[in-house]
Amino acid sequence: MLIALIGPPGAGKASVAHYLCEQHGFELLAIDRLSTADSPAITSLRDSKAMLDYVTDRWERRYVTLDLTTVGDLDAFVKRPFFLCVEVGARVLVRWERWGAKHGRVGLDEFVALDDARSFGGAVVEAQSMRVSESSSSLAGGNGIVDNVASVSLSPTGTPSSGTATGLTALRRYVHLSITNDFAHLQHLHTHLGALNLASDHRLRPCWDTYFLKLCNLASLRSNCMKRRVGAVLVASNRILATGYNGTPSGLRNCNQGGCARCNNTLAGTAGARAGTSACGQNLDECLCLHAEENALLEAGRGKIAAGGATMYCNTCPCLRCAVKIIQTGIRKVVYQLEYSMDQRTKAIFKEAGVEISQFHLDA
Repeated sequence: MLIALIGPPGAGKASVAHYLCEQHGFELLAIDRLSTADSPAITSLRDSKAMLDYVTDRWERRYVTLDLTTVGDLDAFVKRPFFLCVEVGARVLVRWERWGAKHGRVGLDEFVALDDARSFGGAVVEAQSMRVSESSSSLAGGNGIVDNVASVSLSPTGTPSSGTATGLTALRRYVHLSITNDFAHLQHLHTHLGALNLASDHRLRPCWDTYFLKLCNLASLRSNCMKRRVGAVLVASNRILATGYNGTPSGLRNCNQGGCARCNNTLAGTAGARAGTSACGQNLDECLCLHAEENALLEAGRGKIAAGGATMYCNTCPCLRCAVKIIQTGIRKVVYQLEYSMDQRTKAIFKEAGVEISQFHLDA
């Protein structure tokens, strides 16, 4: 595992690195940086390519670095299954106070200029070795880990190429996890980091529960229901059978285009709701939206149904709830025997979706 820590000045990246080294046996990797008496455990490598080769050969061990600072660096590492990019951040005033305690007091405007340079890459950031010297009770340090930014020159340098871009805004696309470090004492930060379990292998390769729940969230983005976005995944033996999300059936107008009158009633469930409006969980028989779970179940068998141009026979005309399921499975014809209370509404949506429906009377 290799954890790359990125973030603005004063966020506490060195404190996080020190925690990983002391509490979880990580080794600190640096680029072209010498060990010191305060930080003898640093392994210095020639460049990011050398670091990539070094970690790849020893991928089962644990490493942390603060020195992957360009798009080109992170783009090479993010392709590897052992890599995790963590952003450490904090409020500007908190970071300004920490910076002053570590490197000497500077004006807020000067610090903001430095912060902007790190965030947007619009000025030259001159790196020089800075060593933390404060007591261990402060987030500023006492850990001996070298920070890699000290001062800023405001001379413009133009727009860097995509591979050499160093601004945090360009690097955030690679971030797997963000940590907000506004803590006043190291012990509070350590407690928070312990709860995050950064050293867990699940950070690199999610467990099945996490994997499928994230796919549910992704599926929900396809929802067009005006009430709530929901996604579902149907799984057997850790193999996906079908996915589903809620919304109106194929062939009907989308819910967010007015396809479901119940879901589009904006007063439903509020203090000003008029008579007949539907609060959450009420009047579901009037809802044209399929639930995500229903869609997943239907999709699991839809291929066979649609391919054969299936017909459904029912002894009673389908209710509205069943009618939308019939439409979604691709059934093209419905034959029923007995009438039901909502026949006309069912027939109306079948007509809109192009499903043929007819009543057949059995001989006595």
